[in-house]
Amino acid sequence: MSYCIYVIEDDKNIAELLEIALKTYGYNVFLFDSAENAIKNLNKNKPDLILCDIMLPGIDGIEAVSIIRKNNIFKKIPIMMLTAKDSELDKIKGLDSGADDYITKPFSVMEVMARIRAQFRKMEQFKIDLKEDKEEMTLGIIKINKTLREVFVEDEMIELTFKEYELLNYLIKNKNKPLSREEILNNVWGYDYLGETRTVDIHIKTIRKKLLVAEDYIKTVRGIGYKISEK
Repeated sequence: MSYCIYVIEDDKNIAELLEIALKTYGYNVFLFDSAENAIKNLNKNKPDLILCDIMLPGIDGIEAVSIIRKNNIFKKIPIMMLTAKDSELDKIKGLDSGADDYITKPFSVMEVMARIRAQFRKMEQFKIDLKEDKEEMTLGIIKINKTLREVFVEDEMIELTFKEYELLNYLIKNKNKPLSREEILNNVWGYDYLGETRTVDIHIKTIRKKLLVAEDYIKTVRGIGYKISEK
């Protein structure tokens, strides 16, 4: 299967570099120099993954991700941010807007390719798990509809990004079991993920906020990582 990837990047040199690398791996690539142009084309050629810069002319990357996540058709598409902004606050803003990964410039093309492959492996594994697992999974007041990739807290649906959903799903699959940050990275992001364990902390923080009255279900295990269990 040849995946379709959108590259939203106004720096022509970076865009062309990514295009060459992605096509080498057999991906179909569409280049856009603005978020507006990319969003207009979503209905013509639905992407399987989006690489998006933050600092763009017109709508910036953060706002673009928010717009895409509000559309039921495209809200589950994995989105990776490419940006020169590398502060922790910038990363949190990017991930909170709905991005699934965050890569700072200058970056290694091989690293970007590795992270993309990890994203697609997780997507394929999800399809396999969906066939093998039950359609619904519950933990207290949290319910997951695995067919639709929807999460409910007290019957109210909450919006999670692709990676947030995968992380919560993994925690519930291993309920009551303390999981290290490294174990979570390996199983949710992929074994060749080159990011920091801080990525897990940022996603956990965002998920807790979205779970509202169930935020205390996710517990920090000192010296290890996290686990999920009922209150």
